[in-house]
Amino acid sequence: MGLQPTKVESNGSSCRTRNSAIDSKRGKPSMFATAIRYLGKKPKPKMKPIELKTPPEQTQTITRVIFDIVKEHGPLTIADTWERVKEVGLRGLTSKRHMKIVLRWMRERQKLRLICNHVGPHKQFLYTTWFTKPSIKPAKPVNDSSQPKFS
Repeated sequence: MGLQPTKVESNGSSCRTRNSAIDSKRGKPSMFATAIRYLGKKPKPKMKPIELKTPPEQTQTITRVIFDIVKEHGPLTIADTWERVKEVGLRGLTSKRHMKIVLRWMRERQKLRLICNHVGPHKQFLYTTWFTKPSIKPAKPVNDSSQPKFS
């Protein structure tokens, strides 16, 4: 184990060498380089708990309605949840942004959970209750152009 000179080419015209922290036997980064990389990262800042500015009675009404919507209509995206809330006509929610804050607060209190649905390179985040089974279907049919079509 040790530092070995490594050739670095730029546009094929000139060659130069530099020292790298590569293990000469395996071609993997050394433990020293991994430790330096790990210590160089800043930790994720701690988020303070969300404090809702609505009165407790109104907060309770909003959370009950949102919980019932998510429970009844299965895993929902934020956009789908907002559409359902608008259909119900909930007075306490002033905007979609306010609803997102309430959803985050409900997640913090473990009333809802957020699940991720991977469809190829795309991610879809869905809100669900803790009691529903994760039977997630892709939102859009996946068209894979690399597969030949047979007619």
